[in-house]
Amino acid sequence: MGFSLLADEAVVVRTPEEFLAMPEEYREIAIRGMVVNTEGELSGGDDYISVFLPLAPDAEERQVCAERAVEEYDHYKIGKRVLGEIGVDTSYMESQTLAERNLFRAQEFHNCTTWAERGIFSYVGEETAMVMISEFAQSSYKPWADAVRTIIQDEKVHIAHGARVCRNLAATDDGREQLQQALDRLWPTFIRIFGSPRSERAKLAVRFGLRQTTNGQACDVWREKVTPRITNLGLRIPQ
Repeated sequence: MGFSLLADEAVVVRTPEEFLAMPEEYREIAIRGMVVNTEGELSGGDDYISVFLPLAPDAEERQVCAERAVEEYDHYKIGKRVLGEIGVDTSYMESQTLAERNLFRAQEFHNCTTWAERGIFSYVGEETAMVMISEFAQSSYKPWADAVRTIIQDEKVHIAHGARVCRNLAATDDGREQLQQALDRLWPTFIRIFGSPRSERAKLAVRFGLRQTTNGQACDVWREKVTPRITNLGLRIPQ
């Protein structure tokens, strides 16, 4: 006989076997979150190689892009392993192009054309992923929580490299103007990543302990984190 999760019930799922015994609603929401993140990590690697590396101004920056790509692909493999343990195969993603994937990162990311956009992407945009990964590290599905904790440190490095790119550009008036243009163009994309603030799925994810905040709350957390970074660069927050 099937069962449902009570509204006031704490949820702890320790193994793939326990996961497969959970109600369908829990499994569906958990799998969707893990698949979206795993797909995003693979696409992140493709971004660094296909989009950002060609924009790099010198060999040093090309190496940084290549290193970040390796880390993103490793993050994808972590997600692939955790999903594989519960019978979800993500290998089909590996033969897809960026355009073919059902991406959690909006298409505007893959159309970045300036080095300033590369900096804003990492310093401001990748914080959207950090907000969500930090929540996943507290997930009620413990194998997923344990896995993503190993990703967080790498993501901090990605954001730090974006900070370096932005600060170097912000040293001149022309560089700040480039950054402002990049921020203005990408800002709506960053907001859309969080999805609808009215999402019932997100509310259920919080109830099941798969997330800590709803979409709107997560977006607010992100805004609080990135606003001081933006103003410190001498830029204005887009309206």
